[in-house]
Amino acid sequence: MKRTLALLLSCVVVGALAAPATARDADKTRYPIVFAHGMAGFDDILGYDYWGDDWGVFVLDPCDKFLEISCNRDINKRQKSFVASVTPLQSSEQRGYELYQDILGYMASSGSSYVNIVGHSQGGLDLRKAAKLLYQNKGYRVVKFGISLSSPHRGSPIAKYILDLGPGVVSVLNALANFYGSVVYGPGNDGVAALKQFVFDDYDSSDGLSTGTKVFNQAWPRSATYIARARSIITAQDGLSMNPALYLIQQGFTNIDGDGYASYDANGDGAMGTGDGALNDDDDDGLVGINSAQMGYRLDYVECWPCLDYVYQRTATGFCGNLNAPTATMMTSHSYVVPQDHVDIIGVPPDTFDEMEFYAALTDFIADSGY
Repeated sequence: MKRTLALLLSCVVVGALAAPATARDADKTRYPIVFAHGMAGFDDILGYDYWGDDWGVFVLDPCDKFLEISCNRDINKRQKSFVASVTPLQSSEQRGYELYQDILGYMASSGSSYVNIVGHSQGGLDLRKAAKLLYQNKGYRVVKFGISLSSPHRGSPIAKYILDLGPGVVSVLNALANFYGSVVYGPGNDGVAALKQFVFDDYDSSDGLSTGTKVFNQAWPRSATYIARARSIITAQDGLSMNPALYLIQQGFTNIDGDGYASYDANGDGAMGTGDGALNDDDDDGLVGINSAQMGYRLDYVECWPCLDYVYQRTATGFCGNLNAPTATMMTSHSYVVPQDHVDIIGVPPDTFDEMEFYAALTDFIADSGY
């Protein structure tokens, strides 16, 4: 009996000593994380979260309830987060204002004075307008981290390709987009306005509006006045495990060829830069090219087994402060690129990407940075 008790005690002691070394919990961030969805995004549809894994489980859902199964076991149980919801299909002028309002409401209800924002795709543009408006409203810099994931800061050839199909095709696509947008959100959707947002230069000078990423970047810049730390995660894939729909777009309609340098839209495809002529290398994620996606410093995602994965800040490609004036390295380097397509990173199947651990690692990075 004594031997059994001693063995049991030793197991408990060894387990307690080993726990810190094998713990996978991400550290809790000092300030809440706000998630901003991309074009055609949503908060929740029939229990399927935009910011979720392949099963639609929210990536920052802590396992804080008794016998809870559908949650992220790598997240600290006290982690605070908020999923914003803006009009799915609209310009970032409109969506950025809505994101700002959403965050204001969250700050009032939660008592938070500061936030970190993670924006996917168009959400990475929206967060910049929201950050400036928050600064103007509060009189201080509210946004600590502003992290864009797969965002077309300098445009996407896919948007111009669709608009160039002509009024007939575009009007049909816009009607379908508006129907979808109205179902998941409500009125106010405009598919054409959303597409014009993603063309680098003003697409139509006769419509009375100044649209596109170039003018948006000037009005709502990446600025340390509004965002303490601007960072970006860039995705690209060569098609081997790309989402079939994105692979069809990439290969069957128009190839992005998104790793060539130019200080303007040199080949007229709607995105700043040009191609390098290699049509099938991993220079885009099916919608956004490498030359469009860097804001601030790049973040590098490194998988680790059996520990929690890591996110590192990398400075080798430089700091992209002026989004309309990146260097050739920022527009062409394949360094620190996450090998996933545009929707793998938000859990749209089929994919083999571990969204739960990726966002836990990103949360841990923000926490370890003091925010």
